[in-house]
Amino acid sequence: MIFRFIVNAIALYLILKFIPGFNHDAGIGTALIAAIVFGIVNMLLGPILRLLSAPITWLTHGLFSFVVNYLLFAVAAHVTPGFRASGDFNHLLSYLYGTIVMMLVSTLMERSTADKAAGAP
Repeated sequence: MIFRFIVNAIALYLILKFIPGFNHDAGIGTALIAAIVFGIVNMLLGPILRLLSAPITWLTHGLFSFVVNYLLFAVAAHVTPGFRASGDFNHLLSYLYGTIVMMLVSTLMERSTADKAAGAP
């Protein structure tokens, strides 16, 4: 769990620094706060949204889960001070790029921890 938090904080820091539209002057403290908020939003709102959207997700063969993840990322980014998308780039695209990065990081973390749990090298 701590490993996941650290990896999420690093990913959010890289999103802040390299994805257009975010506050590139934000520091590590903002990324740590964003990781906490991201975890809380995913813990509280994630299960509710996934449950409500389960039929649509099933009909779209899982593609609607991307919309749910986008909403969760946008809420977390909007609530976190200093993390919001700025006006110099389309904030919807900024959130989209951030969602893609966080989904890739999450997928890689799940695969690496599943491999370790299964005893694979």
